Amino acid sequence: MSESAPLRRKDKAIVEASELNRILDQADVLHLGMVDEGQPYVIPINFAREGDTVWLHCANVGRTLDCLRRQPSVCVEVDHHLGIVPGSQDNPCGWTARYESVIGFGTAEIVTAQEDRVHGLQVIMKKYSGRGEWTFPQEQLAKVAVFRVRLRSLTGKHSPV
Repeated sequence: MSESAPLRRKDKAIVEASELNRILDQADVLHLGMVDEGQPYVIPINFAREGDTVWLHCANVGRTLDCLRRQPSVCVEVDHHLGIVPGSQDNPCGWTARYESVIGFGTAEIVTAQEDRVHGLQVIMKKYSGRGEWTFPQEQLAKVAVFRVRLRSLTGKHSPV
């Protein structure tokens, strides 16, 4: 995957794919950035990564799907806040935070094939439950939209202070 834009602070850049994937995999919530009629729209959402694909789900009607149908280009972001590093009492600029984050760009695809929808839900459930095989009742599947984001690029940043 290519990097979209170089970071200004190269000392904070995460460039190893294994580290970018680790941060993605350990995150519980992904922030999905979309465009809604010319305005930014960001939601927190559960997800799971499989290779260069991120699987997500939402209600089968609503603003998220409307946005994705109009404009499938998206931005994804996850972060881990690792703690505050206090500075001196006299210098507020001496305070900092430890963190790691990943930002990616890709194209969202609403999945319609039932086999693929179930696969995506299995991947998500395995991440959060640790269990790989689930049965999804038809009436529940009818209420859920499954979509995937095929990532084109990932960048990462950390402050290991």
